[in-house]
Amino acid sequence: MPIVNILVTREGTSPGADRTTVDQKAAVYKGIADLLFNVMGKPREDTTVIFHEHEIDDISQGGLPLAVYRRLVDAKISSVDSIPDWPSRLA
Repeated sequence: MPIVNILVTREGTSPGADRTTVDQKAAVYKGIADLLFNVMGKPREDTTVIFHEHEIDDISQGGLPLAVYRRLVDAKISSVDSIPDWPSRLA
């Protein structure tokens, strides 16, 4: 029995949305079951998908809070070491 964990940030995927909608989750569930069936022959009814949504503050990337990391990427800055007082300036 395949068990698939999906972890996403709770940010929504369309303007004004603050989280993933029920319809979007249903499409993900169906897509994962279809993928495992088409690629591996796993019966759809045996596939379990667990959808986790997390606040952005609960996730980090590159050793930084995710929001800070994203701002660095957007600003094309490779390291916070080059930013004086970076925690207070970017948090």
